[in-house]
Amino acid sequence: MPEALNTLTNILALHRIVVISLVPKDSLTYGKGSMGLFRKDVLGHVVFLKRLLFLSVGVVTYPGLQWLNRLRISGTEYLANLRKNNVLFVSNHQTYFADVISMFHVFSSVKWGLRNSLANPAYLLDPSLNVYFVAAEETMRAGILPRILAYAGSVSVQRTWRDKNREVKRQAKMKDFSNIATALDNGWVVTFPQGTTTPFAPGRRGVTHLIRQYQPTVVPVVLNGFSKVFSKKGIRLRSIGKQLSMRFKPPLEMDYAEDPDLMLGRIMEAIEQSAPQSSTRS
Repeated sequence: MPEALNTLTNILALHRIVVISLVPKDSLTYGKGSMGLFRKDVLGHVVFLKRLLFLSVGVVTYPGLQWLNRLRISGTEYLANLRKNNVLFVSNHQTYFADVISMFHVFSSVKWGLRNSLANPAYLLDPSLNVYFVAAEETMRAGILPRILAYAGSVSVQRTWRDKNREVKRQAKMKDFSNIATALDNGWVVTFPQGTTTPFAPGRRGVTHLIRQYQPTVVPVVLNGFSKVFSKKGIRLRSIGKQLSMRFKPPLEMDYAEDPDLMLGRIMEAIEQSAPQSSTRS
């Protein structure tokens, strides 16, 4: 009887932890005038649903990162003392979604006090929600799954150089910059300066406009192995038993008045995507 009571007590305690973990606590993610389970983040997404989404996606993707393959993480000590908002992570891009999902895993593990490790998946119960990522509007609308993932924190923007398979040249939408600014004002934002998964593609100057205007802390990230392990969309596993790596570098020392081309060159060098005779495009 005592053993049964202890078991029941443990089950009830675990149930309480799960329920409590799904109740929004981080005030930075809440929209004004929202209450209880219907509180929204600054992009208008219900925080309770985001928590359920993080938990679901996290449980599905964790084995591919930690058990079937091995994600080697380094540099999370640079994240420990970052401010809670206006931080911009700049990274190379290897898959559409696996890159960002993996970063969300790492950010949440750091929130739980882990360093360079995903060893304790309990962090999925209380993930880091003040994280957003910049993604192409057409990518996030291409199917049900991308739309679901977009709810996790996508700041969708219209590409200025391509529309589906057509080359175009158009002005950036001011609303896109405004949405990114809102996300920066309330948390961390991940962006991929190349705007494509093609290795050593030239960087695009949109990232320098963001940095010069909003003056965030800029943290470079270097990814390796994701294109070998995951499909291009980053949803399906292509192989197992491989080594993945995610390396965070120290925040860049920024001169916010620096020439945009020079700034972009330093960013591309920091994420190890500089290529001989590469050119930049707006």
